[in-house]
Amino acid sequence: MKTIEEIRNRILYRKKVRMLTSADFVSTGSTMLNLACTGHPEHGFAKGHYYLIVGTSRSGKTWLSLSCLAEAAQNKNFKKHRFVYDDVEHGALMDIERFFGKAVAKRTKMVHSYTIENFYDRLAMLSEKKRPFIYVLDSMDGLTSQPEIDTFSKQRKARRSEKETAGSYGDGKAKINSQNLRRAIKPLQETGSILIIVNQTRDKLGSFFGGKTRSGGNALRFYATLEIWSDIKSQIKKTYRGKQRLQGVLCALRVRKNRIVGTDQTIEMPIYTSYGMDDIASCVDYLVGERHWNGAKGHVKAPEFDFSGRRNDLIRYISDNNMEQDLSMIVADIWKDIGKAVAIKRKPRYV
Repeated sequence: MKTIEEIRNRILYRKKVRMLTSADFVSTGSTMLNLACTGHPEHGFAKGHYYLIVGTSRSGKTWLSLSCLAEAAQNKNFKKHRFVYDDVEHGALMDIERFFGKAVAKRTKMVHSYTIENFYDRLAMLSEKKRPFIYVLDSMDGLTSQPEIDTFSKQRKARRSEKETAGSYGDGKAKINSQNLRRAIKPLQETGSILIIVNQTRDKLGSFFGGKTRSGGNALRFYATLEIWSDIKSQIKKTYRGKQRLQGVLCALRVRKNRIVGTDQTIEMPIYTSYGMDDIASCVDYLVGERHWNGAKGHVKAPEFDFSGRRNDLIRYISDNNMEQDLSMIVADIWKDIGKAVAIKRKPRYV
């Protein structure tokens, strides 16, 4: 048993928490979401942390998680990281190389956990190798658990013998997450790894006003550095041959929990089935929405680019001329100006 003096010395001389630097961050693939997460246009998720993405079906959760891998593949600070995509739902059927690049297709190891115990075992084995990784679990809802399997087996045998057996009140994942997720955080910090867990929303039963909830228990939120909720705001359509054709969806991404900057922010992101997340369109629409650029009936005037014309032509102009970085800087300036305008301007309470 440790003495009081040993405990006191351990507290006093423990390692100081290292401050995050630019080299620790990978972009989410969205300038607007990066700003909502960290206040920086290029910083999204940091090494050594766990992130929770919750959302409705087709609201961009898979696109976002895979975009993080694509960004990491282009970031020299993540060249040693292993990429693991745990496709529990067997739902990532898009052409990975086409949408996220050859490097992601080559570096990503696809696995398919069946139980939540499988998932935590894989996470532990990766951590033991002391090599950094980015692990995407898609999704928590698709996992079963050993207690659930055992209960089902007992009930099946009872039905065959026409005997009664006790029912089950859940799959036990909340308890398993509570026991294991906290243990997974320290290895992430030690190896500089990133864990992204995807979660589906569910209708909140018994609520008079309706609403959404999720499964998996409170630990998923408690240990997350960021919790992002996604939803479909509207469909994106184009008229062709006299008919409305579905191109994609406009998603609302809300950062509901933020341990980095502490703010609750919502941004909008177009996602096209033939292209993926449209970062340029998201930035252009933000600048128009904040009235930095004049925009009416699809026509945009962008003085910084000496451009006046249709919105889609402006997006193509920025893309063709590799002006994404310039656009990102403009958006970041407006974001910061708004933040300063709404901030409380008084002397600090503590100095």
